Amino acid sequence: MRVAAVSLLLLALAACGAVQVEPPAPQGEAAAACQRLSGLLPRTLDGAGRGTSVPESPYVAVWGDGEIALRCGVPRPARMAPTDQLQEIDGVGWFADPDKPTLFTAVAAPLYVEATIAGTHVAPQVLADLSGPISQVTPK
Repeated sequence: MRVAAVSLLLLALAACGAVQVEPPAPQGEAAAACQRLSGLLPRTLDGAGRGTSVPESPYVAVWGDGEIALRCGVPRPARMAPTDQLQEIDGVGWFADPDKPTLFTAVAAPLYVEATIAGTHVAPQVLADLSGPISQVTPK
């Protein structure tokens, strides 16, 4: 199921200009944090403007034609080991999936935020621009 979700993440729906993204289903504190995050996300990332996703969800945001996609409230990455080093950007730890070079997950209790960034964008800059809003919705 997870492989299918990632595969669909960047599938553009040409007919309506939206990007199909499977929304996660966060619960409790994670859902509340994701609701807060949705209002803090930037209008542009690395030159790409906000787009729309199908189905619409407060837990999903896309930029450009799906070159950048965010899913808030995803499960902990199955590939992430307790000994893995996270790349810290502006106080947020990011896990870079070694099997999927375009997939990054912010590890910010009580939630995990997944970002898929196409190679046409500068991933560290995008992650830095997302780290600010994510750090605002997580406990210090």
